[in-house]
Amino acid sequence: MTVTNSPVRGLQPEEAARINRNRHRPTTRAWVIVGLLVVFQIIAFADKAVLGLVAPHAMSELGLSATEFGFIGSAFFFLYSIVSVLTGILASKISVRWIILAMGVVWAVMQFPMLLGGGAAILLATRIILGGAEGPATAMSLTSAHTWFHPSRRALPSNLVAIGSTLGPVIAAPFIAWVIGAWGWRWAFGALGILGLIWVVTWVLFGGDGPYKAGGSKSATSTENAESLATGDKNVVPAVVETDLVDAQKPVNIWRALFSLAFIAALFGAASNFWVQGFLTTWLPQYLGTVVGLSLPQVGLVTTFPWILGALVLLGLGALGHRMMQRGKSAHLAIAVPFGLSTAVAGVAFLLTPIVPSSLTVVLLSIAGGCSLVFPMAASAIGYAVGPKQRPIMMATLGGFGAIGAIISPILVGWMMTTAGYVAPAKGVAPSAEMVSSMAGGVHSAFLITGIFLLVAGLASALLLRPEKLGRKLQAKHLNPEPRPAAVTTS
Repeated sequence: MTVTNSPVRGLQPEEAARINRNRHRPTTRAWVIVGLLVVFQIIAFADKAVLGLVAPHAMSELGLSATEFGFIGSAFFFLYSIVSVLTGILASKISVRWIILAMGVVWAVMQFPMLLGGGAAILLATRIILGGAEGPATAMSLTSAHTWFHPSRRALPSNLVAIGSTLGPVIAAPFIAWVIGAWGWRWAFGALGILGLIWVVTWVLFGGDGPYKAGGSKSATSTENAESLATGDKNVVPAVVETDLVDAQKPVNIWRALFSLAFIAALFGAASNFWVQGFLTTWLPQYLGTVVGLSLPQVGLVTTFPWILGALVLLGLGALGHRMMQRGKSAHLAIAVPFGLSTAVAGVAFLLTPIVPSSLTVVLLSIAGGCSLVFPMAASAIGYAVGPKQRPIMMATLGGFGAIGAIISPILVGWMMTTAGYVAPAKGVAPSAEMVSSMAGGVHSAFLITGIFLLVAGLASALLLRPEKLGRKLQAKHLNPEPRPAAVTTS
């Protein structure tokens, strides 16, 4: 089997990569879409960060215990999984442009009930609805971005979109802290609602799908190419060409893909990343204010550190992955391995945090948080295992079920704090030394669990998340299905 219509057939990977470097250059419109999707991600993750920043005010005014507030933090992810999976299926049938628009509208509208005086029940309900609407955000953003870029050029724009998820809290934390100080904690929700409406109007005017979408003008649909990929013949299909053929893959049995070792490894890594997001957005601000002793403006500043570092990590790993793929390296080496190693580094930092001097706490928490904000890399990597029609299903399912980690961690931290004896002080009353010690004990126990989880999940992802290998197996199964057993007849 040969790749008869490949412009780089018969060349070594490095030479083929050099030729491909000057082909499939993205358009200006493609980068405009990436910019809009970055802002989309910023708004999504600002919505997540707001709860942690209003925590002391909301808990006092609404009469919530640490466990109850942790439950509300987890509630954001209650519908995350099911809506993500359903949206992934929907995205295989309709334009992702309209799905993103609908999500943006819901995000904006659901902020205003708390501005208008909603209580604990309204806060719980709106967080559940917001979480459902934001669950597919990363998967849909990556799906949209991928329609504008050739497969060999997707590593960098994917990580740029992912950076939006880290810039959300970076930009939002100081702004929301200022809004709370100037207008009160309820206006933190109102300000995000207004910004969300502005983005919706902009997307209506400029958003759209690109030429690499399924059935688009530049999507690869050659059966011969797909068959060549299934052979796995490295002499015929060098790594860079194999990457080029990703969009040529035919639809496969999606259950085989979802129960593969590669997907399970990606899911393990995703869950560990979401686990940390649940902590960062629900408890980190209060931990910094109560245990570390920072003022509200300082908390607003310091809570940006993990997200800033996360943006730098994603930018650096995105540039590295782009260069590696342009040189013919696989998505496993260029995307999955850096994702896993970054996650493992975060785990080590969490394990060290409870045992280092307090002066290093902020540094280690910044490293731990920043290096674990790389979930979109796992979604991007697993997307190379299937064709464009099934890619949103894989990505959305990964994000949806990975979010279970963010459901568990806020409740676990709150429960550990309560078990350690922590009780939230009354409004305007500073926590006693005993309560500070109780919070520290509970949170530090959670750090040990988190560190082990990240370390194991990161190493598993680096070793087992091999999307090209999975893609070859799935295509081989598609082209050579197992024969059904003959019917048993009786005389």
